[in-house]
Amino acid sequence: MYSKTVQVTNSVGLHARPATFFIQKANEFKCSIWVEIGTRRINAKSLLGILSLGIVKGTEITIIADGADEEAAVTALIELVQKLDD
Repeated sequence: MYSKTVQVTNSVGLHARPATFFIQKANEFKCSIWVEIGTRRINAKSLLGILSLGIVKGTEITIIADGADEEAAVTALIELVQKLDD
């Protein structure tokens, strides 16, 4: 299991379009991936799950992966979150 925390800096957070990019990237990997905020953990490959977290600008999220390509998955998703623009 591998995890890292990142702060969402996109002005709209992970809603609609940015969330779609996030789950598309997550689905490129074979490992299981979750996003965690506080005590809530959801499947990172689920659009409804991501949207249900209500991730806004400034929110710190932890991306957790478990499987063969876990480190690559977390690294790619962290980079995506950091690059998302308005």
